[in-house]
Amino acid sequence: MKLILLACLPVVLFGQPDAQSIIDKSIKVHGGKRYLKKSFQFEFRDKSYSYENDGNNYLYTRAFTKDDQHIEDKLSNSSFERTINNQPTRLSTKQSTSYSNSVNSVIYFAMLPHFLNDPAVNKKYLGKTRIKDQQYHKIQVSFDQDGGGTDHDDIYIYWINSMSYHLDYLAYSFHVNGGGVRFRSAYNRRIIDGITFQDYINYKGDKNIPPEQMDELFSQQKLKELSRIELKNIRSF
Repeated sequence: MKLILLACLPVVLFGQPDAQSIIDKSIKVHGGKRYLKKSFQFEFRDKSYSYENDGNNYLYTRAFTKDDQHIEDKLSNSSFERTINNQPTRLSTKQSTSYSNSVNSVIYFAMLPHFLNDPAVNKKYLGKTRIKDQQYHKIQVSFDQDGGGTDHDDIYIYWINSMSYHLDYLAYSFHVNGGGVRFRSAYNRRIIDGITFQDYINYKGDKNIPPEQMDELFSQQKLKELSRIELKNIRSF
């Protein structure tokens, strides 16, 4: 009997997929170490964004025109600054936080799943599920308060295709502006200079429904399309 139990022990220990290894594979499929070597520029909703990262330092920018004024935002490891017509602008703490969060959010989603190995990220494997006859690993991501940003209490769910390891769906809950839940379905996947980019259909869910249940509502066609997340004119530099 002891021999039988010992023989079965590895199955018990290693039968459950590991969230970290799944995320590692997904990041590798989407671009891997190229995220740390490449710089990109793209347009999103009439604004121009850029992403630069050398592995230790990053610089994200956003540029747009409003009321005939050229506005440029720069977010780095250590600071945020806004210039208007190339002149530095004094900002309140509230303004600086709001603008930097806005820039960071666009870059974060554009470069997923690259950021899912940040130090403040906590991963939890929720099991396997099926969406549109495809099997997915379902992974929950939460954040430490230290290093997790102002929205560290938000919860994200990622559906990683068990065959291709592409990130096909994600959902998240948020608490700002009254809170809510969103579900995103990826489409228009393309590879540019070794990095996978994709657009998303953005769906709105009942804020009382946990994000981990949004795949069920999506499969039942019970979610309402809210917007499209489309990146245009992507190029490396």
